[in-house]
Amino acid sequence: MEFEVLIMGSDANAYYMARCCYEKYHKKAHLIGAYYRAFTKYSNILTIEYDKEIWSEEGFLNALKKYKEVHKGKVLLIASNETYAEFISKNREQLKKDFYFNYPNIEIIKSLTTKEIFYKTYENSCLDFPKTFYYDCKKNEKIKVDFTYPLIVKPSNVVEYNHIDFEGKKKIYKIESEEELKHTIDFIKESGYKDTLIIQEFIPGDDSHLFDAVVYSDRNKKVSLISFAQIGLQEHASKMVGNAAVLINGYNTYDGNVLEMVEKIKTFMEKIGYMGFAEFDMKYDERDHKFKVLEINARQGRCSYYISQAGYNLVETMVNDLILEKEIPYHFINEEVLLSFVPKKIAKMHIKNEQFKRQTLKMWKYRVNPMKCREDKSFLRKILLLKLRKRYIEEYKNGYWKD
Repeated sequence: MEFEVLIMGSDANAYYMARCCYEKYHKKAHLIGAYYRAFTKYSNILTIEYDKEIWSEEGFLNALKKYKEVHKGKVLLIASNETYAEFISKNREQLKKDFYFNYPNIEIIKSLTTKEIFYKTYENSCLDFPKTFYYDCKKNEKIKVDFTYPLIVKPSNVVEYNHIDFEGKKKIYKIESEEELKHTIDFIKESGYKDTLIIQEFIPGDDSHLFDAVVYSDRNKKVSLISFAQIGLQEHASKMVGNAAVLINGYNTYDGNVLEMVEKIKTFMEKIGYMGFAEFDMKYDERDHKFKVLEINARQGRCSYYISQAGYNLVETMVNDLILEKEIPYHFINEEVLLSFVPKKIAKMHIKNEQFKRQTLKMWKYRVNPMKCREDKSFLRKILLLKLRKRYIEEYKNGYWKD
């Protein structure tokens, strides 16, 4: 069956989704990005155009309209970030006439992407969360926190925060003292961010306490796929903290009950009526042996490509579900797959969990890097990847994030 794949975005997420399309169907996905991004430059497995107006809802819809005027057949539509996922969901009745996509209604997306709503809405669900306090940036209220330092500070409204650019901006702030907490909150408020901040306990443990789950719920709101991966190393640059740099799917060095957590995820997603891909970010808490959910992304995550290497191509999954309308039987993806964005030198130097490090080096020959596609043979892209490698070495040498 003939169809086209349209990906909105130009980041790492957009690249590996285009890679999924090319590897399965030997077809070039078309990307529309707001800005030039290194991840998708010089690639010969995709086509790309740029339109800075798509960062607004009106501009986004206009770009889709222009695309559909040229491409009359079936089009699978994919968002690479929360902003675009929201635009699709808000305009689903208009867009479903021309595109195939799988996103939940806007109320569900908002309940996940706005962290204050997320924690308050689902605090009595089957999931476990870190202790959390909410600070309203519109009020000049005193900060009262009843748990010890270090703390984590992050924006509640991810979409609003992503639209603000300022020097010193970080994705997550790790706070060591009351003075630093006050300074950080004032700094974020002065940047123009007006919504709520999440102040959260820091769950003890190095990067290997972090876990990732990719979930796909089909058009009938039934969970079809769930993965569960241990992260050995996260990104340490200020704007990238929270993203996995090295992970192994189907692996766990701790005594937490993975199968129980997977069942909780499945139950939760079906109860809220979710549709499409989502990513769970979790941290294992050795104090009570629970996987605490830090956030749920209403889309595939930056590292979700690893499920393709386990045999579950992300684009093929959506094509089978939405265009071919095949039934996808439930599967817990526990095949071992090593994913790494970083070179071996960094993995050896910076992974603190020795058991995880040994397994990483054992599997290194068979690792997958979402940015390195064997069929993407552009010479300029190879030069670019070498520059990214050098940048990683500098970032871990001078990285903002410390366990």
